[in-house]
Amino acid sequence: MVDLSQYLPILIYLVIAFALSALFVFLPMGISYLTGSHKPNAEKNSEYECGFPAFEDPRSQFDVRFYLVAILFIIFDLEAAFLFPWAVSLKETGWAGWTTMMVFLAELVIGFIYAWKKGALDWE
Repeated sequence: MVDLSQYLPILIYLVIAFALSALFVFLPMGISYLTGSHKPNAEKNSEYECGFPAFEDPRSQFDVRFYLVAILFIIFDLEAAFLFPWAVSLKETGWAGWTTMMVFLAELVIGFIYAWKKGALDWE
């Protein structure tokens, strides 16, 4: 017979984590429902993040600069994700690691200059 008592701390941890996460989600919702006013209007329901109405014809055209900014953000976010482990392990990788990262950074700088020259960073 298998002794499952060694898994009891993990089960307790999962129950506590689930209870706390449910508490952090549903308690603010309940408090806002009890104390807040529920009077939606056009200003409250307007779009505020993307800049264009969310519920239109899905085949409508919008500016491609939204995609360009997102792609540039992802590229430079990945750069930061690669730089930290590289900096931590630079002593072990030596000159080969340093040269490889400098080539990577040079490619990013060339891409950034290209995007800048093409006007991807200009917002009208």
